[in-house]
Amino acid sequence: MDKGVLDWERYLSGDDDGLVSIIEDYSDGLLLYINSILRDIHLSEDAVQETFFKLSIKKSHFHGRSSFKTWLYSIGRNVALDELRKKPRMTAEEGELEQMSDEGDSLEHEYLREERKLRLRHAMNKLKAEHSQALWLLYFEDFSYKEAAQIMHRSVHQFESLVYRARNSLRVELEKEGFADEEL
Repeated sequence: MDKGVLDWERYLSGDDDGLVSIIEDYSDGLLLYINSILRDIHLSEDAVQETFFKLSIKKSHFHGRSSFKTWLYSIGRNVALDELRKKPRMTAEEGELEQMSDEGDSLEHEYLREERKLRLRHAMNKLKAEHSQALWLLYFEDFSYKEAAQIMHRSVHQFESLVYRARNSLRVELEKEGFADEEL
């Protein structure tokens, strides 16, 4: 049993620290995922809070048909989609996602890497929301195709097709951003 399930069961049995542990373990990744949908960090923070609120108040039922993380991200996705229905057009501010850097790299190397990350994020923000979501789940959250398909309410075959189209769209956007073929 994964840690998320154990923490969830602790919470359901009356130990509030179980929910605190879930929030600590999943909030950052969930925020970044939801931001790939909403493309507004402030609305994404609200959506993450709403997701955990739904867990705590409504005590949604986890049936074990997927991993706990997959189930949680599905709830977060639904909250984000509800938010999109309220505000149909939203844009992302460049540079709002936290930038990570490995210590010990030379300044020049770090600068070039960060520049590439910004260009990648910028290109991903230009993709259709579902394309951006699919790529985010696979490459930034390390979900399997099956888990990501489940989160996006698609069959694995439909999800594979979506990822194929998303990669092609991303390639076009990256080429517009000036990435050379060997950098892709």
